[in-house]
Amino acid sequence: MNKKQRHQLATLIRRQNAPAAEVLRARIILGLAAGASYQQLSGRLGSSSATISLWRKRFEEDGVAGLRSRHLGSEASVLTPELRAKVIRRALDRPTDGSTHWSCRKLAAAMKLGKSLVHRVLQEADLKPHQLERYMASPDPDFETKAADIIGLYMNPPQHAAVFCVDEKTAIQALDRLDPVLPLSPGRAERHGFEYFRHGTLSLYAALNTATGAVTGKTTARHTSPDFVAFLEELVAACPGDQAIHVILDNLSAHKTKLVAEFLAANPRVQLHYTPTYSSWLNQVEIWFSKIERDLIARGVFTSVNDLARQIARYIRQYAKRAKPIRWQYTDLRRRYTA
Repeated sequence: MNKKQRHQLATLIRRQNAPAAEVLRARIILGLAAGASYQQLSGRLGSSSATISLWRKRFEEDGVAGLRSRHLGSEASVLTPELRAKVIRRALDRPTDGSTHWSCRKLAAAMKLGKSLVHRVLQEADLKPHQLERYMASPDPDFETKAADIIGLYMNPPQHAAVFCVDEKTAIQALDRLDPVLPLSPGRAERHGFEYFRHGTLSLYAALNTATGAVTGKTTARHTSPDFVAFLEELVAACPGDQAIHVILDNLSAHKTKLVAEFLAANPRVQLHYTPTYSSWLNQVEIWFSKIERDLIARGVFTSVNDLARQIARYIRQYAKRAKPIRWQYTDLRRRYTA
């Protein structure tokens, strides 16, 4: 070590704004020059022998310049309006690696930017490439007329008339577990065995009274037009003889047969209101179907088709005790034209 190098190292140590890592390296080199051993320097400076050997080698190769850090990190990116627009534009395009969508890390790597910066831009622009929403557009040319008719029955039903939402839930499986069900316990969820035995299927006809929320149900082996008409006859028989009945239902072919036309001719107080094509979401009974699916069918264990029918009937009876009418609220005006 010459005098110039010794002076540079001493000056580096005295600098108040010098990087701590470079100061430590300077002390290592000065200590070696003063005759200190690796063991002494390790105890004094808290550095390992490998670290001391590394910086001694770099000093011998490059002098004082060899003590500077070689990895200064990535350059800071200033989020300018131009850069923000570039990130948004790239996020709207498909990735070129064959994948279907961007992730923050993938987009950041493609644009050679920091992940946090890209995440900030996407968050501010409310862009979520990782999410997907599905929709169903109705091709029905009379969509608005039919939808207004049904919503009118919900919001302003005819006086002294009964309004029912009717549909069928088909192919409900009577699944029985081959292994015992392990019950819920602290720290452990209820567990079902992977293997099951299917005893068969049945269909459930349901009519939801929009005024009370109560449901009338009937299980059948199939879902044919005669089954549908038989259910309507039971529904009509349960209503007062002079009461008008409005039935909201979908466009299933079994709902539009000659047998249905004959039933309507024999029961002039019954009027059917068909939902627009691909718009079963307008039928409130679908909400109840999703509820019984969650509450009973999805996790139920049924020893036979008859057992399945009994449990469904019991659920409907218990539901009647707490039934409430469904109140729709439409609050997201951004989705004015979507379902």
